[in-house]
Amino acid sequence: MQTTIVKWGNSQGVRLPKAFLKNIQLTENDPVDIVLEKGKIVIQKTKAAKHKSTRKRLIEFYGTDYNKKQIIQKEIDWGKPLGKEIW
Repeated sequence: MQTTIVKWGNSQGVRLPKAFLKNIQLTENDPVDIVLEKGKIVIQKTKAAKHKSTRKRLIEFYGTDYNKKQIIQKEIDWGKPLGKEIW
């Protein structure tokens, strides 16, 4: 099958025939991996990322359990106003 690369916002895209997607059991909004393999573009079905709890996300962000981390918040001096800011 031959198709055309089309403009899609700031990117380009290719429309995939419904029969192709049905054959590999893909539907709209399914997650896929796209890899470049020996000069070919390969699209593979992938498992959806598991939902992470807020706690797990914070641990990834801080690198440790956030309950054990002392978070220090300081006031930041951004300097004198440059325009018509109201303070």
